[in-house]
Formats: sequence, C-alpha cells, structure tokens
Amino acid sequence: MVFLRRRRDVITLLGGAAMAWPLAARAQQPAMPVIGFLNSISPDGYAPFVAAFHQGLKETGYVEGQNVAIEYRWAEGRIDRLPALAADLVQRRVAVIAATTAPAVLAAKAATATIPVVFETAGDPIQLGLVASLNRPGGNITGVANLNLGIAPKRLELLGELVPAASVVGLLINPANPVVAESVVPASQAAARTLGLKLHVLNARSEGDFEQVFASLMQLRAGGLVIGPDAFFTARSRQLAALALRHAVPTIYQHREFVAAGGLASYGGLTSDAYRLTGVYTGRVLKGEKPADLPVQQATKVELYINLKTANTLGITVPLPLSGRADELIE
Repeated sequence: MVFLRRRRDVITLLGGAAMAWPLAARAQQPAMPVIGFLNSISPDGYAPFVAAFHQGLKETGYVEGQNVAIEYRWAEGRIDRLPALAADLVQRRVAVIAATTAPAVLAAKAATATIPVVFETAGDPIQLGLVASLNRPGGNITGVANLNLGIAPKRLELLGELVPAASVVGLLINPANPVVAESVVPASQAAARTLGLKLHVLNARSEGDFEQVFASLMQLRAGGLVIGPDAFFTARSRQLAALALRHAVPTIYQHREFVAAGGLASYGGLTSDAYRLTGVYTGRVLKGEKPADLPVQQATKVELYINLKTANTLGITVPLPLSGRADELIE
C-alpha cells in the first residue's frame, strides 16, 4: 500500500509539473511590442495608406495582432490635439512612434527624445528641423520624405497645359497647417508669375468652408483650381472631386484617389509607397536598428493621372503629349 501511495504521489507530481510547464513557458514569452501610430487627420480616406503601412511591416516580419500591436491616435483634423495624443503614446511607453503627416511628426518630436520616431512627411525633413542630415539623421528620428510639397508648382504648370485659356487660377490651402502653407504658397506664386497667371489663395480649414471656396472661384471667374497638398484635403478627396465637377472647375490634386472619384487630374509622389517604406523602417527599428543609423528615404516616384471622362464633361481636350506622359488615363 505504501508503494502504491508513493506511485500515485509521483504521478500526481508529474501531472502537476506537466500542467505548470505551459503556464511557465507562456509567462516567459516576451510581451508583444506596441507601435504608436500618430496622424493629424482621421482614418476616413486613409485606409489605402494604412494598408500600405501594414504591408511594409509585413515585409519585415510583423503582422498586427500576431506579433505586434498598434495603438492608433487620430487628431481628426484638429492639429491642436496632437501634442496630447503624442504625450499619451509616450506615457504608454510604446516601442516606436510612426508619425505620419508633418504636424504629427513635429508633435512626436516635441514629445520625446528617447522613443524612436519614424516619420512620413511631404515636407523637407531638414527645413522642418526633424533631422540634421538626410544621410545621418542623428537622434531618435528618421523616416520617409515624399515629393508632394516640392512639386506643388508643377501642378500649376500641368493645369495650364490642360486649360491653356485660363488666366486666373485658385490655390486651395489649409491655414490650420502652416507648415505646408508657408512652403507651397510662395513657390506656387513664383510659378504663377512665370506662367503669366494670376493666382488667388483660398483657405479651407473645415468641410464647411468648401462651398464658399467654390463660390469664390465663380466670382473670380477662375479657370481652374490647384489643391495644395494637405492631409485634411486627402481625407476628403471624394468630396472635393464631386464639388469640382458640380461647379465645372478644372481641378488638379496630388493623389490618384481624387481622379478616380471624378477629379480632372492628379500629379504627385506615390504616398502609398511612402507609407509602405515607413512601415519597413518601423519594423527595422522594432528589430533593434537605431533611427540615427537609418538614412532618411525619399519616395521619388511621381505619377500623373487624368480623368478623360471628366475632361470631356468640362469640354477639355487633353493634349496628346500630355496624355502620352500620363501614368494612367481613367475613362
């Protein structure tokens, strides 16, 4: 009986150890890293770019919900909310902050000098004070710069090719985002003088301003509109395209989504590729690389899209040389 009792004791002990082993193994597994994703707008209209960011993460071996978590913080167009949102991510001790749009990057930079920050911005990272050098960023920040601010005057030139009779043109700017406005307006005004165009700067900081913008264009008898690069406008590409078509204003912006929604034309850096590269860099930082050692990447691919159906509706004949340069003609 003693032997049997001892045998049962051994079996019970082994069984308990077998049950405890998975619990101990799970307890020893490292915690899932957390990315803080900071953006000045809202998820509406940004789904393709977030998907591109996820693709970049996947290229480095990270999949949300499987081996990495993402805390999203959207300012919903209220740039004044960004400092508090960035501070919240810092307080939560995220592993890295992916800051997309210039205002979000500046807020993240002001919030921390220790947590790695990977940015995506249309602005010049050096002029914005984000990095000391593109090749050697230094500090805790690196990322991806696209060309949408630098090529803003080119959109004015392309609009002139589409509407050669236009002598008055509008430029739509978001005054709530001075980082973009202060760069785009002077460059566009200089380009307008070179092209012999009279440029009127129009402001919209909310959706409620859009109708007044187009009413002003009608009063000015403007021959076209250039939409300045801004995340707020990007999130409302469909709405702006519909208004431009309803008011019969030839309009050019920076993203294909605008043209697909009925806008006349778009010309700009491939933002989805910039977000993918941002995801790649975020993954590399999670693997242990330091931002100071990762050169700022530049998304250099620029694409031109033209909506032929909209051109026909507006009575515009697209010049053959211009249609030949287009990456896609949407019919």
